[in-house]
Amino acid sequence: MEDQYLSLSEVEAIARRAHRGQVDKNGHPYGEHIAAVAHGTAARGGSAAQVAAGWLHDTVEDDRLSREWLAGAALPEETKAIVDALTRRRDEPVEEYTARILATPGALLVKRADLAHNSDPARLAVLDPATAERLAAKYARMRELLGLTGEL
Repeated sequence: MEDQYLSLSEVEAIARRAHRGQVDKNGHPYGEHIAAVAHGTAARGGSAAQVAAGWLHDTVEDDRLSREWLAGAALPEETKAIVDALTRRRDEPVEEYTARILATPGALLVKRADLAHNSDPARLAVLDPATAERLAAKYARMRELLGLTGEL
C-alpha cells in the first residue's frame, strides 16, 4: 500500500512547483521556508507522513493547491489530515485553529517546525521593527495556545 503513495522527493517537487514564484516576508523564495519546515519536522523525529505534510503545509492555505487536489492525492490519510489541520480558514479565530492542530495526530510536530522557522531571530531581524514585533507576538501567542511556551 505504501508504494501507492507519492515519495517524499515527489512531494517535495510538487510543493516546490506549487510555491514557485512566491516569496516570504523577507523576500526569499518560499521554497526555503517549506524546506526548513520539512527538514525541521524530520529533525524532530517526524514520520514520512509528517515530513510530507511539512512540505505541503502551506499549499492549500496559500491557494497554491486546492482542497480537492489534497483529497485526491496519493498521500497517506495522516498527511492529508495534518495539512488540513494546518490550513487556517479565512477569518478563523486562532483558538479554533490551534484546537484543530492539537486534535489532529501528528500536526503539532509539524507546526513546531513551522513556528521554529517563522520565529527564527535571524529571519525576524531583517524585517522592519514593527513587522518583526507583530510577528514575534503572533508566534508567541500561537506557542502559548499550543502548549509550547519556552520553545523557539
